[in-house]
Amino acid sequence: MTPTEQFIQTRDFLLANRENYDAAYQGFQWPQFAHFNFALDYFDVIARGNDRTALWVVNEDGSESRVSFAEMSERSNRVANHFRALGVGRGDRILMMLSNMVPLWEVMLAAIKLGAVVIPATTLLTHDDLVDRLERGNVRHVVVGAQDTGKFADLGGDYSRIAVGGTVAGWHSFEDAYGADPGFTPDGPTRADEPLLLYFTSGTTSKPKLVEHTHQSYPIGHLSTMYWIGLRPGDIHLNISSAGWAKHAWSCFFAPWIAGATIFIYNFSRFHAPAMLDVLARCGVTTLCAPPTVWRMLIQEDLKAHPVTLREVIGAGEPLNPEIIDQVKKGWGLDLRDGYGQTETTAQIGNSPGQRLKPGSMGRPLPGYRVVLLDAEGKETEEGEISLALDPRPLGLMVGYKDDPGMTARVMEGGFYRTGDVAMRDADGYLTYVGRSDDVFKASDYRISPFELESVLLEHEAVAEAAVVPSPDPVRLAVPKAVVALVGGREPSRELAEDIFRFTREHLAPFKRIRRLEFGDLPKTISGKIRRVELRKHEAEMRGLGQRGAHEYWEDDFPGLKGS
Repeated sequence: MTPTEQFIQTRDFLLANRENYDAAYQGFQWPQFAHFNFALDYFDVIARGNDRTALWVVNEDGSESRVSFAEMSERSNRVANHFRALGVGRGDRILMMLSNMVPLWEVMLAAIKLGAVVIPATTLLTHDDLVDRLERGNVRHVVVGAQDTGKFADLGGDYSRIAVGGTVAGWHSFEDAYGADPGFTPDGPTRADEPLLLYFTSGTTSKPKLVEHTHQSYPIGHLSTMYWIGLRPGDIHLNISSAGWAKHAWSCFFAPWIAGATIFIYNFSRFHAPAMLDVLARCGVTTLCAPPTVWRMLIQEDLKAHPVTLREVIGAGEPLNPEIIDQVKKGWGLDLRDGYGQTETTAQIGNSPGQRLKPGSMGRPLPGYRVVLLDAEGKETEEGEISLALDPRPLGLMVGYKDDPGMTARVMEGGFYRTGDVAMRDADGYLTYVGRSDDVFKASDYRISPFELESVLLEHEAVAEAAVVPSPDPVRLAVPKAVVALVGGREPSRELAEDIFRFTREHLAPFKRIRRLEFGDLPKTISGKIRRVELRKHEAEMRGLGQRGAHEYWEDDFPGLKGS
């Protein structure tokens, strides 16, 4: 059996058992190849004579582009030949900084065909971010939208420059690729363990790490992601994700095409929930994946008023709050399913289609992953660090952190890959997210999960976002403090603070109560994740100085709360 046949056979096994979790989990085995190239051995094969839409991009102004599988195969051949003529070779690292435009998918497939290594980058990167990526990424070529080429004007380095979408002095034109030969011949077979992608993590707790994936860990590894989403051949799948992050590769590239589905993109300058709902209905999107931030905005609308054709709805990026799940169920009658994974892996844990949902749970281990919870001593427990057994090693796990063998050894120690996240497991094997191991803290000797407290805060009508961190306290060691961003139209006030305190008291056990609250903005990474590490540091400094923020209130400020 060829690698292509084996890959398709494994995919078809998961499709056949898409709602039979036990059969899929127990019967799944990762396909093992010595050589594999997703673009050549899979995509080009399913693209032959295939006129179904592979990519559908709709823009805010109403313009759109549709590219069939066959057309995408030929276009990527042309781009690969053009890049080869410009000196791009096997193992060369390409910094790709493109928005959600058709050339992004052409570049990805072309790079895979050439055996080049792609470093995806968001267009939001700052000068220092780019310097870091060029240096640590050892970049040989950059492919950038013409509008962003100015960011490289004062950056040194020996790399070729390719501009997409316009003529720029000193830059090669990407569009010249469309005149290249439509037939592509690789320079040899691609080893499955050759590097394919280098991802810089979002850096929520430290300097971004450089994660290395191969021609098997992400392309083949995303069989688990396809299963979690519940994708079928012919689906129209929208994943709301900015280009440059691992989640974009998850379900704006690999998982849909593995299933033979259409990748759907809606480009907007500013997210507007009514417009998004109209597009979902008008274009017949069948599967939708979005981060909790987007879901929070969508449920502010009357979901029943939008006749969508959605079959599967997914939340990803951060844990879903139960309130969001309830509102989607009431509006559309659909189960909004949560899941879990990292830049370092494909989808590890998830609520797969057709399975019983438990409030707050992110589901069970997905096919191909054996998940254990470990305590600080490395012993299995019912609440501990989410860890992946390495015997056998899951195919969707990274090789390691590039150029940091020490860090790689630490997270892989003792026969397990440690994720740095904490979860609880119930008697049925369902896992519930507790928080980053760095974020979980003790108050009066009770263990506090910031996520649990934040979920309650988000149920208050005035709260848009919230982050809970420990606030040093001489008696209790630490007490929970909430930093709250308000919804539009609400302003910080003593009265609102008291109302939020009272609300959380009604929904939290006494030992979990929010004791301090501050209204303000939440520091975030460029990928939009909250940097609680900054909030913890700032809070420790303020307590050391004996100072409060301009809009900070403590439970003790409200005598009326005593005994309530």
